[in-house]
Amino acid sequence: MKLILIFVIKKIDMLIANFNLNGEKKRIVMHFASIVRLALVDDALSENEEKMLKRLARRFHILEEHYKEILKEPEQYAIATPHSYDVRIERLFDLVTMIYADKEVTGDEARILRRIGVGIGFSVNNVEKVTDEAIHLILNNNSFEDFKKAIKEVNKI
Repeated sequence: MKLILIFVIKKIDMLIANFNLNGEKKRIVMHFASIVRLALVDDALSENEEKMLKRLARRFHILEEHYKEILKEPEQYAIATPHSYDVRIERLFDLVTMIYADKEVTGDEARILRRIGVGIGFSVNNVEKVTDEAIHLILNNNSFEDFKKAIKEVNKI
């Protein structure tokens, strides 16, 4: 009973913490949780994945305590759909960079990337083409500017 109570209290604390985030910070946390979800697809973090997550957490100004909560239960956070097309591409770049942090892209990672791709606003009809191109671009070490240009070519809106 005590264990259940502790679990419920932690869930309530997480919900309150999420509720208190302003709009932009909440979107950033949801995006970070999506990246964590991809990193944990194979149920383990490589050293490179962990370094990248910590670097992104610093870049996004995510506190250590919140970082640990997200790492423990990333599925508790919804996928944020950016309104700006350029922000969608930037989020896709972050996601693909994360899945390649361990120098390989698995089928499960590609599948989840497609699902998150739809969640961040890419068309269901074109998401496979977009994510395959995104993976190809990261595998070939393209810059963000080249990535953005190529994704816009593949996903003309």
